[in-house]
Amino acid sequence: MEDKTEKFKIILGSSSITRRTILAEMGYEFTLMSADIDEKATRKEKPEELVMALAEAKADAILQRLPIGDYVKEAEPTLLITSDQVVVYEGVIREKPANADEARKFLKGYSGGYAATVGSVLITNLKTGFRKGEWDRVEIYFNQIPDEIIEELIEEGNVLHVAGGLLIENPLMRPYIKQVVGTIDSVMGLPKALTGKLIKEAL
Repeated sequence: MEDKTEKFKIILGSSSITRRTILAEMGYEFTLMSADIDEKATRKEKPEELVMALAEAKADAILQRLPIGDYVKEAEPTLLITSDQVVVYEGVIREKPANADEARKFLKGYSGGYAATVGSVLITNLKTGFRKGEWDRVEIYFNQIPDEIIEELIEEGNVLHVAGGLLIENPLMRPYIKQVVGTIDSVMGLPKALTGKLIKEAL
């Protein structure tokens, strides 16, 4: 495999463990920074617009903390990757559940139905200032999810920290996924094909 770390550096602007895992699976080395923004301060009606606006807000927040002049002078470019994701259910945007009750309501709604994830990827080249982002949508169809499985997922706690309480890669949830129209990595928060394409375009 060619050495992808030789020509440029990457900063992943995310605290998500799954995004870190996916980017590492793609063969990239990177450093981490988290944006720590108030996501509720950014509101858009359309999910595609919301996830793009949030990815930009995260990038802007991180850029304010970086010595941009140093990156401009460096021989090799540094790319900042930011992203966001929401779940759309019956036309309504769902972000992270506020509490266990909301997570329970979300999961009961998916049972026997379907939802979509809308995720964004934004790449900012810190050397040139080039910035480009796109969004990706995946549809997920569910079998009936037993109440006891929903309670186990809530007790485990991870569903409280993801958009829509939707964690399809969780072993408890996997048997109840009927069909995924799109890629699993996109549902997990970082679509590999789109990220790779945007990295090439940003260089």
